[in-house]
Amino acid sequence: YRHLPTSQDAAVIFPGNSRIPTAAAGAPPALDLWEVTGRFVSKLSPELGIIVNAYGGNGQANGPDPRTIQRYGGDFRMIYKKLKIQSHVRVNDWGPFDYHRDFNLTFPLQLMADISTSISKPDWFLLPSTQLGMMFTWRSLDQYSPRYLPLQAEEFAEQPIISPVGFPNGNEWEFRTYLNINLGK
Repeated sequence: YRHLPTSQDAAVIFPGNSRIPTAAAGAPPALDLWEVTGRFVSKLSPELGIIVNAYGGNGQANGPDPRTIQRYGGDFRMIYKKLKIQSHVRVNDWGPFDYHRDFNLTFPLQLMADISTSISKPDWFLLPSTQLGMMFTWRSLDQYSPRYLPLQAEEFAEQPIISPVGFPNGNEWEFRTYLNINLGK
């Protein structure tokens, strides 16, 4: 719980395509914020380790947007022998990059699953190792999401036509394969 009787200081942001840090035009209004977090860590056997995190609470952007969000989510991480599995679920939360919080860009639902295997048995999650894996991310979009554009366009139109009646909320997904090579010990 954080008692915030005054508004935040203006954050430093990078507006538009600029690489020049700029003070935000303002800050969110004064509001008491709360967040509940929980963590479960277990090494059930020498070959199996599990970490589960959960959180929920309200939040404000770093920039001038006054909208307050109610956000919830959690993540799951597991190592079994040479296999590593990670996933997360986020509800009404900011995206993965700092500009999402700066400009209050949220997604109604975010799902991620990552599975990888390594050449040697991984010691724990943050230690580097050579690994091969796949990651899948899915996000639903609404009016507060980046890349959300409920429009109707003609095939070679120069400008999109925004529909006055609206269209259903969209979604985006991403599938990655990766090979991380660790050259150190």
